[in-house]
Amino acid sequence: MFEGKPTSQAPSRPAVQRRGVARRRAILDAAEALLGEQGYEATTLKAISERAGIPVASIYHYFSDRYGVEAELLERHVRELDARIGAALEAPGPRTLRDAVDAVLDAVRDYFRAHPSCTELWFARRSTTAGDPVPAFDGAQAERLHHFLVERGLISVDTPRHVLRLAFEVGNRLLDIAFRGTPAGDETTIGEARRAITAYLATYAPPGV
Repeated sequence: MFEGKPTSQAPSRPAVQRRGVARRRAILDAAEALLGEQGYEATTLKAISERAGIPVASIYHYFSDRYGVEAELLERHVRELDARIGAALEAPGPRTLRDAVDAVLDAVRDYFRAHPSCTELWFARRSTTAGDPVPAFDGAQAERLHHFLVERGLISVDTPRHVLRLAFEVGNRLLDIAFRGTPAGDETTIGEARRAITAYLATYAPPGV
């Protein structure tokens, strides 16, 4: 009998899956770093490929194009922002309209300061693709804030939900201006956002609030 020679075995399926997960994470991490360091225009697939050490052709195994990378990064940021806004509203619990506006704006401002890649995607991307999670995020947060303010008697029960969506749109526009010139966000502009949104929502407050 001849002894069988050792043969190289193909990687197991779990090993292949782990490698795929690691590569996907490396691509996202490279894109996030480049966005924060060099801005939106410089974060091309080629640049992401070089930073991650993964050939561009291999990136297409995980993402259909650059916008797919951006959409997944935004999803990551959106989940964290959702959690932070929820925590800001729940503890210790804003008592006035201005408190509620401050809670939301502070959570978003602080997150943008700590994650410049998020700011780049939020304001520079301007994507109209179906995978853009920002409009859905704004709608969900507007619904959350509407429920919060009505429950606490800070706005009238019959306040249209569209009012809160407009408030978020105003906030987005002013935060765009605030962060356009500085990574920290211009506090004067952010302060005007607080005043504008609070004054607008106050027109829907019940008498005596």
